[in-house]
Amino acid sequence: MQKGQETYTDKDVLINREAYDELVLQNRELRAENLYLKQELAHLKRMIFGSKSERHIGSDPSQLNLGLDAETVKQPEKATEQLTYTREKPDNKKGSAIRLSLPAHLHREEHIIEPQEDITGARKIGEVVTEVLEYTPGKFYVERYVRPKYVFPKEERIVIGELPSLPIPRGNAGAGLLAHLLISKFIDHLPFYRQVQQFKRQDIDIAESTISGWFTASCRLLEPLYERLKKRVQESSYLMADETPIPVQTKDKPGSTHKGYHWVYYAPREKLVCFDYRKGRGREGPDEFLEHFRGMLQTDGYDAYDIYEKKEGVTLYGCMAHARRKFEKAKDNDPKRAEYVLGRMQDLYTTEREARENNLSPDERKELRVEQYLPILLELEKWMKEQYDEVLPKSSIGQAINYTKKLWPRLSRFIQNGLIEIDNNLIENSIRPVALGYA
Repeated sequence: MQKGQETYTDKDVLINREAYDELVLQNRELRAENLYLKQELAHLKRMIFGSKSERHIGSDPSQLNLGLDAETVKQPEKATEQLTYTREKPDNKKGSAIRLSLPAHLHREEHIIEPQEDITGARKIGEVVTEVLEYTPGKFYVERYVRPKYVFPKEERIVIGELPSLPIPRGNAGAGLLAHLLISKFIDHLPFYRQVQQFKRQDIDIAESTISGWFTASCRLLEPLYERLKKRVQESSYLMADETPIPVQTKDKPGSTHKGYHWVYYAPREKLVCFDYRKGRGREGPDEFLEHFRGMLQTDGYDAYDIYEKKEGVTLYGCMAHARRKFEKAKDNDPKRAEYVLGRMQDLYTTEREARENNLSPDERKELRVEQYLPILLELEKWMKEQYDEVLPKSSIGQAINYTKKLWPRLSRFIQNGLIEIDNNLIENSIRPVALGYA
């Protein structure tokens, strides 16, 4: 092969073709990597600076986006009508305080304030009552048990009253104080060192090590209650499952933490939640907890739950909120495709909210779902099959489609049972206080 003064052999053409194909492949990989990094950067910016709400507010395709706020866009004038009515004029001047209504169950301490003038011969015609909400910090007090000792001289025997059962044998912490310590730590998220500081402000000096000892003893007292809770949750016929990481301090690494996991199981019918701590995120956690479980199990797409798809006596359901979250993250990558899916999912959630507000029975909710959800779900399933080969697998929209398509049987199964929720957000609400406590 000859071009101008240069001569090319078939071998040269083959080498050049191979080099060209290699460059094309490298270019494709670099473009995919560049797209992935842009997505990660956009996601991090959104996590730091953007809104955390997952609620989808679709755009109106009939409205041109001219960069104007909704308030500045002139709306067409609508017909008006004049209404006339009479109401009492509020008796408060501009800037005056509006007193809130105080709960009737609160204890009232009454103070009578008489006029400084001499009221001899005056007749009372009424009174003005002003109520002020006040607060007195919780007070420590000591329960002192005095047990007189008696002796029977003839019998040479001493008798004494029996001391009531105490939470910690030979300890001097009452049940109310121990309950306060636990609630402050796990509900109000106050570490023990902060509670020690609170006690010092009331001239109570308790070492943090002492409080830690009380805490350990209290946990032992609660073990039977926890075991009973665990058994009741495991016996439920409908469970939601999820897991969340927590930092854990151990004696092996003083001053540092390692990542542990709370596996959380929520029974929607009984409204019971059970936290099962594990050192890792392996499938042995749910394997042991759900060993004898039979019923309906709702989870996200974590592969540790895949075995329950084929386990006898267990029906596995997916979480639509997790799938929706994937497309929410893909809005910066592919707005058109993401908005389409989010809009269709929003239709599902709108109808679901209406069913909940109308207190529909499980049978009524199933009938409503089959009638209104089935066309939407079939449309989404067909769309994902068509779009699967049209997007880059590593892109955000590609990952969203792949995640949802893979779990589609679980995600769409909820329309067959009116007892099942569309997602497992109820269990995420149970987990949220844990995250707040370590924030």
